[in-house]
Amino acid sequence: MDVFEQDRQFMHLALEEAKKAGNLGEVPIGAIIVHKGEVIASASNLRETTQNAVTHAELMAIQQACEKIGSWRLEETTLYVTLEPCPMCAGAILQSRIPRIVYGARDMKAGCVDSLYRLLNDPRFNHECEITEGVLVEECGQILTDFFRALRERKKAEKKARKTLESK
Repeated sequence: MDVFEQDRQFMHLALEEAKKAGNLGEVPIGAIIVHKGEVIASASNLRETTQNAVTHAELMAIQQACEKIGSWRLEETTLYVTLEPCPMCAGAILQSRIPRIVYGARDMKAGCVDSLYRLLNDPRFNHECEITEGVLVEECGQILTDFFRALRERKKAEKKARKTLESK
């Protein structure tokens, strides 16, 4: 299997994690970490569930992978994530020495791999990552679009229901 097909296969697994998050009412973001061809960590976004700002999919996957390997250095791994990492997650990626990142959709509001900043390829840091972007970009973007559209519709319906109750 070539690298392109392998990236697609693993990104499908990250999308499954994103769907788990969405089913919980979380922003649907999923991440997996692969070490020597084997999935060693998988996680989805859980910020709302845990009410903890650091329970992003990437951070939780990094924590699992460190426990699995028994080291904070995640060398010889690849992180697959459905959305471009934010500054906090990009920092954790650098600190854990993950050599390769594959992501689906860009995040124009918080992305720190390519969109707002290029933290993972800044030579001022002591680690740089190989980046592959746009793997299953349509699917990764669509799951987020659908989630936020449904959220807006739900909030609009709730607001309308409140106004109806107040007018009675």
